[in-house]
Amino acid sequence: LPIWQLKGVEKMIEDEKYCMDIITQNLAIQKSLGSLNKLILENHLRTHITEKMASVNEKKQSEAVQELLSLYELTHVRSK
Repeated sequence: LPIWQLKGVEKMIEDEKYCMDIITQNLAIQKSLGSLNKLILENHLRTHITEKMASVNEKKQSEAVQELLSLYELTHVRSK
Protein backbone atom coordinates (compact mmCIF):
# COMPACT_ATOMS: atom_id res chain seq x y z
CA LEU A 1 0.00 0.00 0.00
CA PRO A 2 1.62 3.23 -1.10
CA ILE A 3 2.06 5.78 1.68
CA TRP A 4 0.62 8.45 -0.60
CA GLN A 5 -2.79 6.81 -0.29
CA LEU A 6 -2.75 7.26 3.47
CA LYS A 7 -1.38 10.78 3.15
CA GLY A 8 -4.14 11.48 0.65
CA VAL A 9 -6.82 10.46 3.15
CA GLU A 10 -5.12 12.54 5.84
CA LYS A 11 -5.18 15.56 3.52
CA MET A 12 -8.82 14.93 2.63
CA ILE A 13 -9.67 15.03 6.34
CA GLU A 14 -7.58 18.15 6.95
CA ASP A 15 -9.24 19.83 3.95
CA GLU A 16 -12.65 18.81 5.30
CA LYS A 17 -13.60 17.04 2.08
CA TYR A 18 -17.03 15.47 1.69
CA CYS A 19 -17.40 12.59 4.17
CA MET A 20 -18.59 10.10 1.56
CA ASP A 21 -15.51 10.78 -0.54
CA ILE A 22 -13.26 10.08 2.46
CA ILE A 23 -15.16 6.89 3.29
CA THR A 24 -14.95 5.73 -0.34
CA GLN A 25 -11.18 6.29 -0.34
CA ASN A 26 -10.82 4.45 2.98
CA LEU A 27 -12.81 1.49 1.65
CA ALA A 28 -10.60 1.34 -1.45
CA ILE A 29 -7.50 1.25 0.77
CA GLN A 30 -9.04 -1.49 2.94
CA LYS A 31 -9.83 -3.54 -0.18
CA SER A 32 -6.20 -3.18 -1.34
CA LEU A 33 -4.96 -4.32 2.06
CA GLY A 34 -7.36 -7.27 1.97
CA SER A 35 -6.01 -8.31 -1.41
CA LEU A 36 -2.44 -8.04 -0.16
CA ASN A 37 -3.26 -10.10 2.93
CA LYS A 38 -4.84 -12.78 0.76
CA LEU A 39 -1.69 -13.05 -1.37
CA ILE A 40 0.56 -13.25 1.69
CA LEU A 41 -1.69 -15.87 3.30
CA GLU A 42 -1.77 -17.94 0.12
CA ASN A 43 2.03 -17.91 -0.01
CA HIS A 44 2.25 -18.83 3.67
CA LEU A 45 -0.16 -21.74 3.22
CA ARG A 46 1.69 -23.06 0.16
CA THR A 47 5.08 -22.86 1.85
CA HIS A 48 5.36 -22.71 5.61
CA ILE A 49 2.06 -24.32 6.61
CA THR A 50 2.42 -27.11 4.05
CA GLU A 51 5.96 -27.78 5.25
CA LYS A 52 4.95 -27.86 8.92
CA MET A 53 1.92 -30.07 8.36
CA ALA A 54 3.98 -32.54 6.29
CA SER A 55 6.58 -32.76 9.04
CA VAL A 56 6.76 -35.80 11.29
CA ASN A 57 7.54 -33.36 14.09
CA GLU A 58 4.32 -32.98 16.07
CA LYS A 59 5.50 -29.65 17.49
CA LYS A 60 5.74 -28.18 13.99
CA GLN A 61 2.30 -29.53 13.12
CA SER A 62 0.92 -28.01 16.30
CA GLU A 63 2.56 -24.66 15.47
CA ALA A 64 0.86 -24.65 12.06
CA VAL A 65 -2.53 -25.35 13.58
CA GLN A 66 -2.00 -22.65 16.22
CA GLU A 67 -1.03 -20.10 13.55
CA LEU A 68 -4.21 -20.80 11.63
CA LEU A 69 -6.35 -20.66 14.76
CA SER A 70 -4.74 -17.34 15.74
CA LEU A 71 -5.48 -15.94 12.30
CA TYR A 72 -9.07 -17.16 12.58
CA GLU A 73 -9.41 -15.35 15.91
CA LEU A 74 -8.01 -12.14 14.42
CA THR A 75 -10.41 -12.20 11.50
CA HIS A 76 -13.53 -13.25 13.40
CA VAL A 77 -14.00 -10.62 16.06
CA ARG A 78 -16.59 -11.65 18.58
CA SER A 79 -18.96 -9.11 20.01
CA LYS A 80 -19.28 -9.02 23.77
